[in-house]
Amino acid sequence: MTESKTNDTAPRKGIFLLPNLLTTGGLFSGFYAIVASMNGHFEAAAVAIFVAMIFDGLDGRVARLTNTQSEFGAQYDSMSDMLSFGMAPALVAYNWGLAEYGKFGWLAAFVYVACAALRLARFNANLGVTDGRFFQGLASPAAAAIVAGMVWTGSTYEINGGNIGYLVGLLTIITGLLMVSNFRYNSFKDLNWRDRVSFLTILLVVLVFVVIAARPAEMLFGIFFIYACSGPITTIRSVRKLKLEHVVGDSDDADFDESEKTPTENAAAEPVKSEDNKS
Repeated sequence: MTESKTNDTAPRKGIFLLPNLLTTGGLFSGFYAIVASMNGHFEAAAVAIFVAMIFDGLDGRVARLTNTQSEFGAQYDSMSDMLSFGMAPALVAYNWGLAEYGKFGWLAAFVYVACAALRLARFNANLGVTDGRFFQGLASPAAAAIVAGMVWTGSTYEINGGNIGYLVGLLTIITGLLMVSNFRYNSFKDLNWRDRVSFLTILLVVLVFVVIAARPAEMLFGIFFIYACSGPITTIRSVRKLKLEHVVGDSDDADFDESEKTPTENAAAEPVKSEDNKS
């Protein structure tokens, strides 16, 4: 009888299928993006990165809804993010517009990959410590969306990436550096998705979807480009005097000094625990 009770209370082995299946879908999409870009199918490669973003947004939420969170799932998700939002965008950009530029081309791609790895590692290390309302640096899916949106837009207009290689490399490098910056990006985790909204709000949401569906490449690139620019603006507005640690530095330097905020910002600065373990 004692042995039976011991076996019943022992932790069950194995992994949860549903959330890890979604993570695998994101991993597959990132890998497909790399293969498609190697074969010259750049539009399909860019779309695959956006598909990986959908899977990335679903797996964590499904895990919480079904109470199937696990340490294995969190680590698997980080590995998937590194491929889908680190390696894939860099290689897609390289194959599209940087391959003809020698050292500059592959170094620009490497800077992005290295920054993506550093950003994911820093986010995981700071999980539960930083203000849940903001991301410290540009999130890797958003950075990947900028690079993928650039390639998708260029392919739509039949632009040869090799003709604008220096612009491609510059945007790739800047996007990578934004990931490891200390700029504050709104995480939108404090929004109440269960709250009631007006009919006009629903109508506006429908119109946004219609506009995006009409011109997906340009609209998605524009939306995420504006989001990337919002980080420096939010940071500058949240401090009285911009310092180096507000732009880049160690993890401890990323905490914004309460004395440098306005009284209104101090009242609204209560930490919000993050519900998501992904960047």
